[in-house]
Amino acid sequence: MEKAYELFQKLPDDLKREVIDYIEFLLERKAKKKQGRLRLTWKGALKEFKDKYSSVELQHKALEWW
Repeated sequence: MEKAYELFQKLPDDLKREVIDYIEFLLERKAKKKQGRLRLTWKGALKEFKDKYSSVELQHKALEWW
């Protein structure tokens, strides 16, 4: 880390700003990946219709209702 800081200090101000922007971009990208996990909170929400419709029909109905 000390080496990175030493190199950073040698950069002109405009390049320092670019480095900071890039670091912020990397942090945002990492945060977005963590938020992207699939949640199955809807699982079982259509179980009341399982006797009335097949699974394919339920898929189509769910899209219509959505």
